[in-house]
Amino acid sequence: MLQISAQIVDAIVAHARRDHPDEACGVVAGPVGSGRPVRFIPMTNAERSPTFYRFDSAEQLAVWRDMDEREEEPVVIYHSHTSTEAYPSRTDVALAAEPGAHYVLVSTREPDGVELRSFRIINGVVVEEEVRTPGRE
Repeated sequence: MLQISAQIVDAIVAHARRDHPDEACGVVAGPVGSGRPVRFIPMTNAERSPTFYRFDSAEQLAVWRDMDEREEEPVVIYHSHTSTEAYPSRTDVALAAEPGAHYVLVSTREPDGVELRSFRIINGVVVEEEVRTPGRE
């Protein structure tokens, strides 16, 4: 289960809508070993594509170094799908490199709706998990 604040969920959705029609991407960091997503970090989709995302390599290096200095880790890795459901594609599964992270997807295919889902992706196996947003339940 992923427990995440309404503010961070709103920030992820806003980033996805802002970058539409391209996919948005980023990270939510938290203290090492806590599993708590606390610091929203929107990143640049280096591909600038409606069907694929890739973190800019220089930006990713800087973000990961900053997390190390703050004793944080990537608790959530998020991106959007612009015309399909919020479910990991084969490419998403193949590129999932953080086995401890929650992979959050948000679909921007419906401009008035919010479709946000979370998954664990380990060794190519996708398992959907519940998302709890305290205060919105």
